[in-house]
Amino acid sequence: MKQQSITSLPPSPDQERRARMLKYTIAMTIRVGCIFAMLFVQGWWMAIFAAGAIFLPYVAVVLANAQGTGRAGQIVSPERALPAAPTQIRDDRDDGGPDASAGGQA
Repeated sequence: MKQQSITSLPPSPDQERRARMLKYTIAMTIRVGCIFAMLFVQGWWMAIFAAGAIFLPYVAVVLANAQGTGRAGQIVSPERALPAAPTQIRDDRDDGGPDASAGGQA
């Protein structure tokens, strides 16, 4: 039976939210840079920076919300990872049962 590994679990909601916010923040920082660059350039460069300022919000949202397979793999329910029935351990030591009352003499 395949055991569940802690490294195969998906990231926690806080970690996932932090990663999405980081992607979005990076894209929006680039957008602000495009807007400032439009103030100082002319010609085709202005059109390129304007396109970046216009389309980066869409790209940022799509990248931040993209759900990939990541490294999680297949998740196994903890109940299914447990053995089906507990195994009985046989103890060969003298446990003081009815045979031991005779003083161990046969």
